[in-house]
Amino acid sequence: MSGPEVRTLTPTPEQYAYAFGGREPLLTVAPGTIVELSTEDCFAGNVRGVDDLPSQVCTFPFLNPVTGPIAVEGAEPGDTLAVHFVEIVPARDWAASSTFPHFGALTTTHATAMLHPALEERVWMYDIDVAAGTCRFQARKSELSVDLPLDPMHGTVGVAPAASEVLMSITPAAHGGNMDTPEMRAGVTAYFPVNVAGGMLSIGDGHARQGEGEVCGTAVEAAMNTVVVVDLLKGQAPASPRIESDHFLMTTGSARPLEDAFRMSQVDLVGWTGALLGLEELDAYQLVSQAGLAPAGNVVDTNYTMVGKLPKSLLGAVTAYDGTHDRLRAVGAHYLRTR
Repeated sequence: MSGPEVRTLTPTPEQYAYAFGGREPLLTVAPGTIVELSTEDCFAGNVRGVDDLPSQVCTFPFLNPVTGPIAVEGAEPGDTLAVHFVEIVPARDWAASSTFPHFGALTTTHATAMLHPALEERVWMYDIDVAAGTCRFQARKSELSVDLPLDPMHGTVGVAPAASEVLMSITPAAHGGNMDTPEMRAGVTAYFPVNVAGGMLSIGDGHARQGEGEVCGTAVEAAMNTVVVVDLLKGQAPASPRIESDHFLMTTGSARPLEDAFRMSQVDLVGWTGALLGLEELDAYQLVSQAGLAPAGNVVDTNYTMVGKLPKSLLGAVTAYDGTHDRLRAVGAHYLRTR
């Protein structure tokens, strides 16, 4: 018996997208397909040294390129697209981060107008050592260097928005997009609502690692070689993206202000917990209130993202989405053993 089909998607520079929605697919796959894909960093590969200021080497709005869209056969509005991340590996031995004028959590921005000047634009370059599992921070104004653990993830993952809307890839919302949660790492399964025929999955914005909140506005931005299993669940569309790891169920909310993003993620977590355990709403609310976690995604983008997180140990033998995560994880493990 043959295994799942394996497809490859390596975009040319002209094929990268900078928005979700409004594009024809670069690839169409059957449910259950493994896709090997490459992604460029948020600077589109233009920041290669500390003198490459993004304002000088990048062209707005051509920031945050994504690979895709990938259409899934049979996907219809109201369905759920399941995306299991098998592997996320930095494609180069370097990565970049920066401060931007008028962008970030701790500076004046276009939406938080102040009279004082914006922060200085500055670039940091990181040495990536995949074999050692590290990325090296080097201070710009001292000799300090620190090896940080690699924790590769994708900041931007999503599907086409509803109602023929087109949203810039930097914007997180109900379709996913630039949520910048470190939880979107290898080994997790993400669930997205299908809003248009085919779903139209796109992935980009690789981070060699990122702290919660992405406070300065950029992570350790890296091109990635990524492998995913893409599957389709009929119906069951979540209101906004959900994530499942081996140990946690996670929900997301993207909005401004930050407390509304928090509320959105928590409301979905309460509802999901109640549905899985057969709990009345206030009982589910009480359980989530005492056992839940709330890590931040990003607090810098056009919308902010918060994550609601519940230990799966509380579910007993109950599984989400009929065990889809475990099934796709097994597919991914077989791929890694036999490739």
